[in-house]
Amino acid sequence: MKERIQKILSEAGVCSRRAAEKLMEQGRVKVNGITVSVGESADIETDEITVDGNKIAKKSEYAYIMLNKPRGYVTTLADEAGRKCVNELVADLGVRVYPVGRLDMHSEGMLIMTNDGDLAYRLTHPKHEVYKKYLVKITCDNGKDHISPEVALSKPIEIDGIKLLPAKCRIVEKIAEDKYILTISIREGKNRQIRRMCVACGYTVNSLKRVSVGDIMLGNLPVGTWRHLTEAEIEYLKTV
Repeated sequence: MKERIQKILSEAGVCSRRAAEKLMEQGRVKVNGITVSVGESADIETDEITVDGNKIAKKSEYAYIMLNKPRGYVTTLADEAGRKCVNELVADLGVRVYPVGRLDMHSEGMLIMTNDGDLAYRLTHPKHEVYKKYLVKITCDNGKDHISPEVALSKPIEIDGIKLLPAKCRIVEKIAEDKYILTISIREGKNRQIRRMCVACGYTVNSLKRVSVGDIMLGNLPVGTWRHLTEAEIEYLKTV
């Protein structure tokens, strides 16, 4: 069935529909080898659609992987500043996949990557309430004069005039009077959200690692490596 090409690119997880239109205006999108314009349609099942020469996957070619992202990598496929990108770590997959959500350059841990745009939307939309859990090491900047971070970070927090959805916070270990290791679970994926939550509560983040998405755990996957999600994990993500 034919659909607008910008819709196909969006559902495949390539980019938003508006960004897809810009790609088409720049002549970077082709169908069966022919450059296409905004407003044209194609059938993902029968047509070969490419962006910058990279073929867009059909549903039967969808890939779902988990990457243990190291620090120092950005969760984009290309970076104008020349920083290392996560796509370099999954180049041996053989299929182009895209990050679901974000982990800033100084954070590490579990990053799901796929070319299934419907799944990416499900995992990043707050209405689906998919919790992401992080292991966070903090320092309380106000020394001994602070309430428990477990309490502070679980309260309603407002950033840039926007009230965040409630987080779940638990103290894993108290390292010193002003230093803690916590788990923080959030349903949203606003830019640098946990770091900004901590700053708002008077804490400095020393390290941040995503350890799970929903019921799927990072486990002992080595840093900088990836694995395919199991069929059970894929089905779980499609139903949360």
